[in-house]
Amino acid sequence: MTAARVAWPIAVLLAVTTIATAATAGPDSDTRAWLARTAELSSDTMAGRDAGSPGHARAIDLVEGWFKAARLQPAGSAGSYRQTVPLHEVRVTAAAMQVTQPDGRTVPLRFLHDITPRAASDLPASLSAPMRFAGYCSRAETGPELQGKIAICFGSRRAGRAGAAERLAAVTAAGAVAMLTIDDVGFGIEPPRWPDAYARSVAHDGTALPAGLPQFRVNGAALATLIAGTGRLAATILTEATYHRDLDQFDVPSRFEARLSIVTRRFASEQLFGLLPGSYAAKAGEALVLGAHIDGYGEGEPVAGDGLYNGSFDDAAYVALLAQLAQRQRGKGFARPVLFAVFTGEEKGLLGARWWLQHPTVPKDRLAGMINLDQLRPLFPLRALTVHGLGQNSLAETARAVAQGLKIGVRPDREPERNLIRRVDSWPFMEAGIPAVNFVFAYDPRSEEERIYRDWYQRRYHRPQDDMSTPIDLDAARDFNRFFYTLVETAANAAQRPMLIPSQRR
Repeated sequence: MTAARVAWPIAVLLAVTTIATAATAGPDSDTRAWLARTAELSSDTMAGRDAGSPGHARAIDLVEGWFKAARLQPAGSAGSYRQTVPLHEVRVTAAAMQVTQPDGRTVPLRFLHDITPRAASDLPASLSAPMRFAGYCSRAETGPELQGKIAICFGSRRAGRAGAAERLAAVTAAGAVAMLTIDDVGFGIEPPRWPDAYARSVAHDGTALPAGLPQFRVNGAALATLIAGTGRLAATILTEATYHRDLDQFDVPSRFEARLSIVTRRFASEQLFGLLPGSYAAKAGEALVLGAHIDGYGEGEPVAGDGLYNGSFDDAAYVALLAQLAQRQRGKGFARPVLFAVFTGEEKGLLGARWWLQHPTVPKDRLAGMINLDQLRPLFPLRALTVHGLGQNSLAETARAVAQGLKIGVRPDREPERNLIRRVDSWPFMEAGIPAVNFVFAYDPRSEEERIYRDWYQRRYHRPQDDMSTPIDLDAARDFNRFFYTLVETAANAAQRPMLIPSQRR
């Protein structure tokens, strides 16, 4: 009899695996070890591993210990496993925002729940101005009527309407003093979520933080408050925008007012690099990079009473998988060297990966390719993977062959509007002309798997609920881990170095 699939909360898995029955066999020893590493790395003692925080430092210490135990060689700076990434940030620590109506009545807007200011180096401490709704804020919809006013823009995320760059350029050219961007509530494949964890911008120290026109992200539910007194229905505007229909532009009789508390600071965050030397001298200059990010959101705005963003599957589980692979090898190398890279600052804009490529501890011309682990959630059976890099490099084609050999389907990205390929640490490697791949569990439209994925995205992604209570499909976790191990072995031992597909050479 075939055992039924069970979506297990991880904490339960860790408790019951030693007494598993034949009917529900529980995870194999490798998957148990991976789960235990995931639990330790995303425990509350790590405080969500925000870049540069004490919890992040504890996580670095833990993973460095794993690398040492696995007999990886130090491949960071100055003979260590570590590389320091200097950073600076601007943060809005508190905000009082409101709409003041013509009769003097005020309606508050909740910081991080209704509205979030973009943290910027020149963000004013106070702001007060009349408003104008300017539709999608395309160039055609903005003009002298916006001079001295705050533009309210519907932030469409779909083709055919003004995107973020066009909106900003248009309202700036029209003389607006700030921009309020209403969430695209109809973008169903990645609907907006509230509250925001915090309002902060982070950059490499010595590079510019965001600046320019003051910008605010606005919850679609708050549009009615902004346009009260105009005779317009917010629900109608949101529906019209969802269907891509043209929107009217109109002045708003109320004023938007904000008082903001802003702080800046400089800090540093560490990342880790361990090398598994290759066994074939002729391929010593063809290192394969395996990457995952150790940083999370840390502590932020509470959701359902919990303000600690553990990040179990974003991305502690896949730092744990890198360490698990290193331990399996026990110092025994493949033909090519393999660089185990644990990046910081991914959640703040891929900052750790970009810093390493600017200050590599292994020369970039000695890199053969990069396999990244992020955006992975084993929530349902692994029948297919979306592979970023298909049609761009031969490493993605190797991934296709390995997956097919394990009876896992392979697909290109069917939701390019989400721009997932640019949101993970493999993207800076692709930009640098280095073959790279990243994976997402694939699902069919309107399937139960899609429902599970959307629910996870809505309730757990970048939320405190991405923790050890997450129900996972144990077989799917095992199957992906096996795929990863096989892919690394295949790519690291292949006769031919990974290459860009000629039409994609940069």
